[in-house]
Parts: sequence; structure tokens; C-alpha cells
Amino acid sequence: MIRTSAWLLASLSIAALSTTAQAQTAPKPPIAARKPHEVKAPFGATRQDPYYWLRDDSRKNPEMLAYLAAENAYADALLAPTKPLQDKLYAEITGRIKQDDSSVPYRKKGYWYYSRFETGGDYPIVARRKGSMDAPEQILLDEPRMGAGKGYFAIGGKEVSPDDRLLAYAEDLVGRRQYVIRVKGLADGKLLSDEIPNAEPDFAWADDSKTIFYVEKDPTTLLGKRVKAHVLGTPVGADRLVYEEKDDSFYMGLKKTTSDKFICIVLQSTVSNEERCAPSANPASFTPLAPRERDFLYSSDNVGGQWTIRTNWQAPNYRLMTISDADAAKGRAAWTDIVPTSANVFIENFQPFDSFLAIEERSEGNKRLRLLTKAGKSSFVNADEPAYAMALDVNAESGTPWVRYTYDSLRTPETTYEVNVDTGERKILKVQEVKGYDPAKYVTERVWATARDGTKVPVSLIYAKGFKKDGSAPLYQYAYGSYGYSTDPAFSPLLPSLLDRGVAYAIAHIRGGQEMGRQWYDDGHLKNKMNSFTDFIDVTRALVDQGYAKKGRVAAMGGSAGGLLMGAVANMAPQDYRVIIAQVPFVDVVTTMLDPTIPLTTGEYDEWGNPEQKSWYDVMLAYSPYDHVEAKAYPSLFVGTGLWDSQVQYYEPTKWVAKLRATKTDSNPLVFRINMEAGHGGKSGRFRRYRDQAEYSAFALEQLGVE
Repeated sequence: MIRTSAWLLASLSIAALSTTAQAQTAPKPPIAARKPHEVKAPFGATRQDPYYWLRDDSRKNPEMLAYLAAENAYADALLAPTKPLQDKLYAEITGRIKQDDSSVPYRKKGYWYYSRFETGGDYPIVARRKGSMDAPEQILLDEPRMGAGKGYFAIGGKEVSPDDRLLAYAEDLVGRRQYVIRVKGLADGKLLSDEIPNAEPDFAWADDSKTIFYVEKDPTTLLGKRVKAHVLGTPVGADRLVYEEKDDSFYMGLKKTTSDKFICIVLQSTVSNEERCAPSANPASFTPLAPRERDFLYSSDNVGGQWTIRTNWQAPNYRLMTISDADAAKGRAAWTDIVPTSANVFIENFQPFDSFLAIEERSEGNKRLRLLTKAGKSSFVNADEPAYAMALDVNAESGTPWVRYTYDSLRTPETTYEVNVDTGERKILKVQEVKGYDPAKYVTERVWATARDGTKVPVSLIYAKGFKKDGSAPLYQYAYGSYGYSTDPAFSPLLPSLLDRGVAYAIAHIRGGQEMGRQWYDDGHLKNKMNSFTDFIDVTRALVDQGYAKKGRVAAMGGSAGGLLMGAVANMAPQDYRVIIAQVPFVDVVTTMLDPTIPLTTGEYDEWGNPEQKSWYDVMLAYSPYDHVEAKAYPSLFVGTGLWDSQVQYYEPTKWVAKLRATKTDSNPLVFRINMEAGHGGKSGRFRRYRDQAEYSAFALEQLGVE
């Protein structure tokens, strides 16, 4: 048992007293000790970091754990008055979710695959049926049984062997994304003795159904470093080394092409990538489809003896190219255009079929679907709302005229369609059931906010009918804006709980994503990162000016790199926000990026810069939230983290909170919630995350003055 310090016991006592009628004073937050520590850059710059001691890579330091426990106790006490609203929100959210839900089955090699939830279940049952959905069910993974009693449980990749007799799957019981790959027989359901630890969640079977290719991770940096081949029944220690990546700026994964004809090692950095492929029938040697080159990006798939390639080669918004299997060795010079590049349309994804291509495109901030036949006929799938997103769904077989896709918006729950490329016929396969929800009660809009440099920033909005744009309402504004990741307007079961209480909800599609094309990303990272922060602030001010919200009644939310956004916004424009919610926030940018042993650091130099060089050090230091905490008033804050987070280490938000507590001059509440059994994505399970969501949403609504 961890020995607790005197200040922790005092904090716990205060927390306990605050929940009784005897409490006469508000609970007092824990104050972290300050200990001298100097962070030095290779070129000589130094910074003092008195909270550096809160970092413990083993996560066993008693003093550090005691501080986290005190913060959780303080959060319990501070949030106790919101518990009735938390419970009500949780009941509302989960009450909208279909308990005994199931996915739309898809066919592959004569089997129909699907997953289903049982009433009250946190995890799905993964199953298949042979020939038709009327055939007997074969359970592949009974996840409710597998996850029972575990603090954290998640399944990554899962793949049936080519002979349909075995299932390989990746399991994480910590939340740190260090998976164990296991194999089970599908006839008897028994696990084989093979167990591959410390792996990435994606892997691939060779055609012999006994060789598994997987990516082994570095135990410290958690980067995928080596591709190995494991033969069932042999020791993992004897696995053959297939490929080793020497450049720590690259992430590594594995995939199989749609044709199942090739296994590919996928190597990805921010500005360069490479795909090394080998025939699944004889995966002895992996050859690059095109060798890596800085500022050259591509991705590929194979169907019908042809490679289809999405690439930015002489095409900032990407283009689609092709080459035959027979000519693939000739390299990039032999690629030919299918869809040329466009200045206004960004090609985000594609799926090749035998007779056509399905293409995900972005135009004016929306993601749409285009179908292109080999005869050159092009058509778009229609949408009925001003702000929406379409996305390719599971299309496991290429020899069909039907393509499956999903459609949703802030107003419309996810709907799964399939459309016939030859006839145009469209079928609804499933509308996600949301109990008690009537989309006719709400209005969604796409508006444009003018940023301070004149750039028009798209904003997706939703509010209840009858909402008055008179400048009196509360606003809940979300954004991410990093890595070129686009935040599409998607329905959430939380939304009606906000909208029915008079809150308007907005997604600010700020620079740093790719909603408006590749330039949108380039204008929001590296030396242009400040644009992400000012865009968010300018969207808030524009929505207030247009009457969607009252100044001082705005909640801001972001997570991970979006948590960096929240930290920067809190420093730059605290007066514009009543409350800020920062989940797993990346807030100690310079110190983290100076340490190549921290997971993700080396792979992200081209996203943030390398602070070992003074020029980039200065750029990052100009906005790093932890380094800009000042003695001034801040909004109310809710900060969340997971002790086992592998993406943003727990000590970043911990140090930030400690520094804020010691420095800020206001009396606004600062809540710090640490999940001691979770990683970057929070608690596992279908319903557990909604407890967290209800907690911080209740806090935000209370701060906004929403009853």
C-alpha cells in the first residue's frame, strides 16, 4: 500500500467533509511541491521546470501517485453538487442508445461478418454466418466474457486466416497500445499456445494460413520498429526478421490489399511515406511500390491486376494514378493518371472495385462520394444537408456494382447505404436507432467566420428549432485542427441533451485539418500553427457577433492536439470563454519534443518542428501552453488524462494543472480528473465513456448557467 503524505490526508479529509452537512468551507485543491529542475536544449537554451518531478515513467512514484489521488479526491468534492445532473445526462445519453444493437453484416468469401451488442453490454460479440444470415451463428470473439472484470480491455485488429480455420486478434489490457496478438481455432474455440507480445494492432496472414506478419514495437518509444514473421507452433523468439526501420520519424503498419494478393508494410511520416509489398502467396521479399522521398506521399490498393495509387506527386490536393501488376516494378515514372489533381477538390480516400472506383472527396469543407466507372462515367452521391459527411464503409468484395457508404451530420444519425454504380439505385441498409430522437426538432447550418487575416473558416452548427439568434444563448464549441485530420460533423447521443437545454453546438473547422484541402493543413502547422489558435478564437467572436451566443457564455472543448488548442486559447483569450474542457491535452510542447525517448516525439518533428534547433525551439516556445501560464484570470477548467496514456503522457496535463493552481489569480474552479486505468482514449467499453462525458458536460453546463 502506498504511504500517503500529510497533505494528501488533509486533502482527502476535506473532500470527505465537503459532502456532508458539516462542511462550512469549500474544499481546497492540492498544491504540488516545487522542485528545482533545468530543461536544457542542445544549443544551450535553458528553462526551469519545478514540476518536472511529476514525471515517472514507471508510474510507481508514491509521491506522484499521492498527488494524483489528491486531485481525484478534490475533483470528487468539487463536482459533488453536479452529481444529480451528471446522472441525468448519463441516463439521457444511454437512454438514446439501442442496447441490443448490431452492425450491418458484410460478405467475404462466402461468410457474413457482423458484431452485435447484448442489452447492457459494454463490448460486442463478433460473429459470422456461412452462406446467409439464416445460417447458424459462429462466435469469433465473445468480448463481454473476455473483458469481464478487467479495468481496461480493447481489441485491435482481427483477421480470419485464408483457410477460414483460425482467428488472429490483438488485445490490449492496459490502454498503452502495446498489443498481444493471440490465435484461436474457430472449430473448437481454443487458444493456440502462440502469443506475440508488444505488437502493433495490425498484422497480416500469408496464404499458407500458418504465417503471421506483425510489427514489433520499441518498448520505450512505442514506435513500430521491426516487421517479423511468426510461424504458428514455433517460439516467438525465433521469428524471422523481415524489415527493420532505422528512421524514428516513421510509423509502421501492415495491410493486405483488397485483392488479398499482396501484403504491404506501410511506413508513414508527416511528409513522406513508403509502401513495401510482397505477394501473399510467397512473401519472401518486400519491394517498395515507390521509394520514399521527402514531400512525396502516396497510398495504394490492388484489384484486378491493377494498382490504384493516391498521391500528392505534383498534386497538392492529390490525384489518383494506376499501374498494372506486371509494370509495378517500373516505379513512379510508369504511373498514369485516372483522376487528375484539382485546385478546389481534395481527394481524401478511395476504394477500387473491378469495374469502378469509389472516391472520397472534400469540397467546401464537406466530404462527399464520387463514383467513377472504367468507361469514364462520373457521378456524385447526393446529400440533403448543408453540412454533412460521407465515408466509405466496409466493402470487402470488389466484384460487385454495389458500394457501401455511411452518411451522417450533426442532425442525422449515421445511416448506412449502398448504391449501385450501374443503375443509381440506392438502398438504406441501416439507420442508427436513437431512442426518443426526432431530427425534425433541430436545425443544422454551415456558416463561415472571417479570421483576422481575412481567411474564411467553415463552421458546422446545430441548435433546436425556435432558437433565437439574439445573443443570449450559451455555445459549446469544439475543434481539433492538427495532423491534417478533418473533423466532420457527426451525430452524437450527447447533442440532444445540450440542444434541448438551449445550447448551440459548433464545430470550428480551423486550419491544421484538411477540410479545405492540403493548403488548409499547411497553413495550420509548423511555423503556421498559431493560425489554428487564432482561427478558433475568431470563430467564437464571429458566432457571438452573429447572435449565436452571448459573450461570456461560451464553452470550448478539445482533446489531445485539440487539448493543445485549448491550452493556447486559455492563455491567449481567456476572457472569451466561461469554461474550457481539455481532454488528454498536449500542453508541454517544448519539453516533450526535446525528449526523443517519449512516444511519438521523433515521428512528429514535421508536425511541430524539432526544438533541438533554435529556430524551431523559438516557434514552439511562442505558443506552448505550459510555458505561457501567467498570473492572470483564467476561465473555469476541466482537464482530463489517463495514467497509461501512450500518446500524451499523463505528466503533461498534470504539470500544467499544478502550474495553473500556483499561478492563476482567479477563483474559478479547476477540475483535474485522472483515470488511473486508462490510456489516451479513456475508459474502455461502450457505456463507460459516457460517464466521463456526463461528468465534464455537467460541469460545463453548470458554468454556463444552464439549468
